[in-house]
Amino acid sequence: MKDVMLKIIGSQITRDEGDERMEFITEGKYVEEDGAVLLQYDESELSGIAGCTTSLRITGDKIKMERCGSLIGVDTAIEFEQGRRFKGYYDTPFGSVAMEVLTNSVVDNIERKNASGYLDIDYNISLKGLTESRSRLKIEIM
Repeated sequence: MKDVMLKIIGSQITRDEGDERMEFITEGKYVEEDGAVLLQYDESELSGIAGCTTSLRITGDKIKMERCGSLIGVDTAIEFEQGRRFKGYYDTPFGSVAMEVLTNSVVDNIERKNASGYLDIDYNISLKGLTESRSRLKIEIM
């Protein structure tokens, strides 16, 4: 396990209101195990889910993101794989909401030898009955 600094950039892309962007730098962990890379970091108040830990397991062209912590009653998991749909539940402090994610693209530009580079995920997310949006998550290992 290696301690790393991570730059997290989350964007919500909308046609009418412009892009909404959140960016923060945090300490994280980098681990290579069984041919996969695991990135882990604690969310901040800026993300709106302070007290939660986010883990990303990168295996080939597939990424599994899990969030767990005191603010969500049940762990939330999302899988990203280009061109694939993922159905699951997004847990909030007010209950679970049915969710569907369509991954537009995944760019894994992480250099395993020196634990550097970035991960870029572009996806559409629909929270049943609440919202639909296009989002982008970029994580840079500094």
